[in-house]
Amino acid sequence: MERSIHFTTEPPEDFNQLLTLYDSLGWNSLKLTVKDLEQMCKQSWYAIYAFDEQTLVGMGRVVSDGVITGIVCGVGVRPSHQSKGIGKEIVKRLVDHCEQNRVIPQLMCVESLESYYETLGFKKFTIGMTRSINRR
Repeated sequence: MERSIHFTTEPPEDFNQLLTLYDSLGWNSLKLTVKDLEQMCKQSWYAIYAFDEQTLVGMGRVVSDGVITGIVCGVGVRPSHQSKGIGKEIVKRLVDHCEQNRVIPQLMCVESLESYYETLGFKKFTIGMTRSINRR
């Protein structure tokens, strides 16, 4: 992992950086606004942000009841910073936070990422399902 990467629970001062991250990953098919992304982060149980100097290069979060289950989601790293251990460190910190609070970390991912998450200690246990909604 690069030495210049700083991990923090403090969100970016400017959530346009998160929009840029989502756009770089092709994750904004829902056309989320900066305000949507800020609300998403603030309402999460726990979130980690990775900065290279002042630039947001990665993040991940946990949505949880704080008692039983924590859903790891939104783990992403800018393509220019991938394969440098940043994503693994984000997941480690999310899982550590869950374990410290006796919350079971779980996640859903696309099949192509199963082996990645298996290397981080996750095991396939069920079939995930989703339902599309009209977000007008």
